[in-house]
Amino acid sequence: MDCGITVTEKAGDVYYYVKWSALAKADRYSIIKKVPSIAGIYEIYWMDEKNRLRMLFVEKTVYGGLRSEIRQITDPELCKNNEKTKKILEEKEIWYRYAPTSSANIMIDVIWFLMQTYFPEVTALEHSKRYNNIYLKESAPDKLMWVP
Repeated sequence: MDCGITVTEKAGDVYYYVKWSALAKADRYSIIKKVPSIAGIYEIYWMDEKNRLRMLFVEKTVYGGLRSEIRQITDPELCKNNEKTKKILEEKEIWYRYAPTSSANIMIDVIWFLMQTYFPEVTALEHSKRYNNIYLKESAPDKLMWVP
């Protein structure tokens, strides 16, 4: 697998390197074929009228794995979220990417860092409190530009 999360610890700090999967259009059949059924983090986007990606979710999954979570969260028929989200899923083109990891603590720290970066006004999340400082670097096979 060419995507995932690596960790380097140094003097009480942690450095995460997130290597994302290729960005892919959400389609139930391709998700079943391509996405592994293992734990990890994922991002879901929708395409707006100006062909810009807009973030819908950044989440982690353990039980059921990435395949079933991405499959469920991108299908309007299986949507358990609010009506606004369901409408986006029904009417817009949906895209996703993921990075596997088997560590719940890594997922907590990475999701916390991403949310602090993307949506600093969201303060409900906490990191694992294992490190003094958390640093993160990302790479992806495609150049992703999204609008909050």
